[in-house]
Amino acid sequence: MDRLRAMTVFVAVSDAGSLSGAARQLDEPLTNVSRLLSQLEDHVGVKLIERTTRRLLLTPEGRTYLAACRRVLDDVQGVENTMAGLANVFSGDISITAPVGLGRLHIVPAVAEFLSDYPQINVRLLLADRIVDLMGEEIDVAVRVGKMRDSELRAQRVGSLRLVACAAPGYVARRGAPASVAALCDHDCVTFAELPGGSRWIFSSKRHGRHAVRVRSRLNVNTADAAVGSAVAGVGIARVLSYQAQAALEAKLLEPVLQSFDDVAIPVTVVSRPSRLEAARVRAFVRSLSTQLRARLGASG
Repeated sequence: MDRLRAMTVFVAVSDAGSLSGAARQLDEPLTNVSRLLSQLEDHVGVKLIERTTRRLLLTPEGRTYLAACRRVLDDVQGVENTMAGLANVFSGDISITAPVGLGRLHIVPAVAEFLSDYPQINVRLLLADRIVDLMGEEIDVAVRVGKMRDSELRAQRVGSLRLVACAAPGYVARRGAPASVAALCDHDCVTFAELPGGSRWIFSSKRHGRHAVRVRSRLNVNTADAAVGSAVAGVGIARVLSYQAQAALEAKLLEPVLQSFDDVAIPVTVVSRPSRLEAARVRAFVRSLSTQLRARLGASG
């Protein structure tokens, strides 16, 4: 058995999520992919992948071995590049996840610039307004908004955002602007399911301190875009992250309320799996992304 070739097949199967996908990616016959994977499992003496009728799942041993395979293949590629005089040329795949709105506004341009600098690297970008399991979904890097929980992930802060409560000018003209956090009880509100707290809004400011209020949710939505759109339509007051309402605020479709009660910064962090940082291309990507986000969020956050 060609062990490096078998490792390459195993990594491709994991990335593609299927034997047929790996075969297409590697331009190998499906029978070869299946045979090499079986031989590799026989060699290491454990099951690396559980095959079901619907999908392939890495076993715990498979996840551990996958990280080792990536390191070995990256090291071999690095040595070969150095011998060929291409020490500064990175190649391979990188996967990243980020919130939807932040991704469209800031991550996509940052990734595009990185790809222009490194033509042999491919990036898989997953935009989702949820906390993605980096290990379970085979993600190298994530951009997260909010306080980091204790974690084994490597993290570096790249900027900050804030929450903003806002409403359409027509709604404010009709119902008036709340003068205090407690006054929100007399208003219609649009709640965003992914925002911590749901219909219990917590405001924090250096001047006024911390205030919590249970708002009347006339409409509950599951995306920030829907919350902003509903507020623009005059349904009520929405509370979202600053970048999510930025375009509507600049276009005067929304206006902020209770600004003095809501001025505490919310951190934005780039996190990565330590095992993936052993790959030179991932380290280069994290450096580039962090630099660009610090510049972008410093200007707009």
